[in-house]
Amino acid sequence: MQKNFIPNKTALITLIAACLVVIISLGIRQTFGLFFFDFEIDLGCTQTEFGFAMGIQLLFWGLLGPVFGIITDKYGGRIAVIIGFLFYLAGIYFLNYGPNTGPWFIFDIGILVGIGLGATAISIPVSIVAKHFPLNTRTMATGIVTAAGSFGYFISPMYTRYTLLEFGWNTTLVIFGIMIILGLFIAFFISTPMQEFKKENENNQTAKQAIKEAFSNKSFNYLTLGFFVCGWHIALVATHIPMHIRDNGLEDWTATAILALIGLFNIFGTLSSGYLSTRISKKKLLSAIYLLRGVSLIYFVFMPASIINSLIFGITFGYLWLATVPPTNGIVGHIFGTKYITLLYGFVFLSHQVGSFLGAYLGGLFHDLYGSLDYAWYISIALSLFAGLIHLPIKEKAIERQQLAQSEI
Repeated sequence: MQKNFIPNKTALITLIAACLVVIISLGIRQTFGLFFFDFEIDLGCTQTEFGFAMGIQLLFWGLLGPVFGIITDKYGGRIAVIIGFLFYLAGIYFLNYGPNTGPWFIFDIGILVGIGLGATAISIPVSIVAKHFPLNTRTMATGIVTAAGSFGYFISPMYTRYTLLEFGWNTTLVIFGIMIILGLFIAFFISTPMQEFKKENENNQTAKQAIKEAFSNKSFNYLTLGFFVCGWHIALVATHIPMHIRDNGLEDWTATAILALIGLFNIFGTLSSGYLSTRISKKKLLSAIYLLRGVSLIYFVFMPASIINSLIFGITFGYLWLATVPPTNGIVGHIFGTKYITLLYGFVFLSHQVGSFLGAYLGGLFHDLYGSLDYAWYISIALSLFAGLIHLPIKEKAIERQQLAQSEI
């Protein structure tokens, strides 16, 4: 790391705490697809119903992002994360002990867990950390938090598969509850700086003015559209890869291996992305990531189904999994400054979660209607091309208000 990468002790503590929060939150979230076959037997859940519940979860995750962004900007990140973990814990509790069938299943794993993810998953912790770091090291710091979430992705499928096989899904959810309680204690170490760095604009805007300014900016809208595609990709794979693997006659452990490899190689991908975001154009980096996702998907879908090809997909797609986050967050902060970065990134992330809802729900619907995920994969490949192109017109420069402020330094 470069000299003075950590500005102060508070920034270091918050960085560590944010990493632990996303390890817990995203680690649990990554494994829900592994529960489907148990939920199908014990709760009478169909693939469409499961996909819809996961889609609702992702949608509420996104819808609550701006809300928790406002809470973070007004009251601090600690309060937002604590509230989020309480909702998360309630969702896991009711999913385990009931009521947990029919509409209640959607309420438990969809709405309650989704609200919890809105504050504890990637967007809020990343934005909190971004406030602690100056522009030249911000994307690297947010890349570290994202990589921590990837570590959660890596370890969680392995221990979850073990506990599901050895103890059943009820005991596994009890373990998840204990982890969330630990996250509640960790949240007390998160702090939010009360002012921006002096090298950035002294922003006197209200939240309403900041939102209006962002949505009148074409680059912000292009970025938001691109992140929609990221959400579609991630939700489709995380939710439905176990069924796709079974459909193709491969052993169930292959899906666990894919999810674990995604987590492992995403650590390297997000760290690389965070580093490259400080060296090259962020929009070109994003364009390359989405186009490479398309290549990985084409390989996975059109090559013969095998364990080797599945593992190759886990490695390649994993490297690109959350690599979009550091440059996306970095562009938002670069254009608009950090005062409302949590709120504005929350709106970008909402688009991501709308894509996630459609990827999770339509994947399940297509499977029940046509007996496979083929149409969902074809849409994913087309969306990769769209996202690769939509980022190119983005202007990576501070808006006029920012430029005037910076010129006075």
